[in-house]
Amino acid sequence: MEYVHSQNDFKLNENATLVDKVETDLLEFFNDKQFKAGDVIPKEIELAAQLGVSRTVLREALLRLRMRGMLDTKKKRGTVITNPDLLSLIEKTLYPGILDNATLRDIFELRMVMEIGMGDLIFERVTQNDIDELYAIVANEPINTEDMIFDSEQEIRFHGKLYDITGNETLRRFQRMLLPIFKYVHESGILKKQVQQKKFVSHRGIVDVIQHGTPEALRNAMRNHFENHFQRLF
Repeated sequence: MEYVHSQNDFKLNENATLVDKVETDLLEFFNDKQFKAGDVIPKEIELAAQLGVSRTVLREALLRLRMRGMLDTKKKRGTVITNPDLLSLIEKTLYPGILDNATLRDIFELRMVMEIGMGDLIFERVTQNDIDELYAIVANEPINTEDMIFDSEQEIRFHGKLYDITGNETLRRFQRMLLPIFKYVHESGILKKQVQQKKFVSHRGIVDVIQHGTPEALRNAMRNHFENHFQRLF
């Protein structure tokens, strides 16, 4: 098969280097051969011949894939396909201070949308012990909290527990990454729009919904919980 670039998932722009193209060709080749994690890939000389490039260029492309966690070298086996850590590269580069405002706003929105959508997972996997722990977390909050914004540590405790309840490790890692962004955006002045003072669902109210409500009611409660942030965004 000749590896030429067309309108597909791996399309490259005109400024891509030869190594960029070979890196993409390798991914297409692995996909065409239906390689899975643990499969041994062909030797360098075979891949270079297959792709029509020098071994020097091929090695650079292979090195990039290793750095992305997609390849590894195993003793007595050779180079194998690995199951990449999808979030590791994001974790290494997600520093709020060096991201532009548009990206920070996007991430700010992402975290809220994720939490609003977690209702079904929470109701599927929550236990009474989880609910009791949530009530313990909110026990020290004022009774009438519908018009107050909590400090970052309380936010982390409460919302972190919601992510834990989902049982989804990818969601939990996203939460650990996104909460610092949420705090940074909230405190940085990026969202300068004044909000109309109105009551919203408190942490305690969310726990009540989890105890007595439905996934749909929880989604609505979470949307209302973030109302002041949505006002500042839109």
